[in-house]
Amino acid sequence: MKIDILTVLPELLESPFNHSILKRAQQKNLLMVRTFNLRKWAVNDYGQVDDYQYGGGAGMVMMCEPLANAIDELKQETVYDEIIYMTPDAAIFDQKMANQLSLKENLLIICGHYKGIDQRIRDHYITKEISVGNFVLSGGEIAAAIIVDAVGRLIPGVLNDETSALFDSFQDDLLAPPVYTRPAKFKEWNVPEILLSGDQKKIDAWRYGQSLQLTKLKRPDLLGDDEA
Repeated sequence: MKIDILTVLPELLESPFNHSILKRAQQKNLLMVRTFNLRKWAVNDYGQVDDYQYGGGAGMVMMCEPLANAIDELKQETVYDEIIYMTPDAAIFDQKMANQLSLKENLLIICGHYKGIDQRIRDHYITKEISVGNFVLSGGEIAAAIIVDAVGRLIPGVLNDETSALFDSFQDDLLAPPVYTRPAKFKEWNVPEILLSGDQKKIDAWRYGQSLQLTKLKRPDLLGDDEA
């Protein structure tokens, strides 16, 4: 999979993609992440990519020309399955969306800044808009990093244990059950005996029950009316 990111602050994305799982994914050639500085397509020698908004009001708007020229040039090299704009006024990102995007081959993510991007770019270039929550960030870079991380770890071969992602929270609309590791007894706190039993069917049933209980307690909104 290839994910290209268009941003005015590419340096903000250097660290997230150069460590841990995403670093290994790129080293294995399972994932390619490239960042492009929008100022390469600036309208003048000063690197201008934004201007005042028509109709007045506080805040600058990212201009049509740099964005359109950048997208057009990148599309000459890559056929994108989705051109994604990170914006707080879109559908909220979830595990189902991550699963869907992980099946794509090429993604382009546009990071907004200031008051956002000119609406005409959204109307004519963007194929998918994503929010990471009901709040506003200074720019779309952190949000883009979240998308890349959540999607990248789902690519087959990225995780050492490919079944691990199948049991993450939200994969089946349930929160993950509690997890334990050695020692079996710490202070006066013991690991549940069922997990030491070796009976996988009983362990699976226990984990499902725990997941359901936790979801009812912490995130009942994830459950249908019959389960809540």
